[in-house]
Amino acid sequence: MRLTIHHRTEYRYDEPVQFALQRLRLTPATGPGQTVVEWTVEVDGAAVEVSYADQFLNQTHLVSVTSGRDSIVVTAQGEIETEDRAGVFGPHTAYTPLWLFLRDTPLTKPGKPIRDLARSATGESDLARMHALMELINTTVAYTPGATESTTTAEQALEAKAGVCQDHAHIFIAAARSIGLPARYVSGYLLMEDTDEQTATHAWAEVHLAGLGWVGFDAANKICPDARYVRIATGLDYTDAAPISGLVHGAVNETLDVTLTVQDGGQSQSQSQG
Repeated sequence: MRLTIHHRTEYRYDEPVQFALQRLRLTPATGPGQTVVEWTVEVDGAAVEVSYADQFLNQTHLVSVTSGRDSIVVTAQGEIETEDRAGVFGPHTAYTPLWLFLRDTPLTKPGKPIRDLARSATGESDLARMHALMELINTTVAYTPGATESTTTAEQALEAKAGVCQDHAHIFIAAARSIGLPARYVSGYLLMEDTDEQTATHAWAEVHLAGLGWVGFDAANKICPDARYVRIATGLDYTDAAPISGLVHGAVNETLDVTLTVQDGGQSQSQSQG
């Protein structure tokens, strides 16, 4: 499958910005399940200071905002060839050791509800248990845009029984780690069939399983990633893999506008959960 992606993010400020830094993780890499045919990242209103691969091998651009600007526009676009690998990414290949992905983070620290959820996911193998966990999270936590924020923890989302794909991924990661399985967060794009416009990237979880390596689980949609998915970044949680993050110096009010289109064969498709 060949996916064409256009992702535009605009930040508008109520007064000119004196200083700001943005970290962009918007560049997919060629690897298992995807081949980058072409890809560009353009920034209007900021200058790219440095580009590098971070500790998780995410392709990263650090940009500084031009003084006096009251808007910044980031546009990422290109074409990706994808294939269905039934969610299997394969061996661990980052600078970080595998044991690091057993570590709790503020967003993924499990409490009793998550530990109980993890124990209730049963199966004859770790793979079967993870499939059961994915289904449990999907049926327990309703996809509800606006119910959570980027700082909402896995425990808070589980308690509310509502969230978006970020929350489904965090709950899955916290539960998997609580039973001794390395897990990580993945941000990316998803081709959907029932809508033409989307306002956010997608997210899912991966667990490292013996004999398979990293295997993806999208609890928001109750499916292992297939050819409709494009990965752009990974990390311990959302903060490590956020497509755009940064800081602005001074007390300015920020307005965010995002448009994201994913196309296949000229047929416009979009993501309904993200």
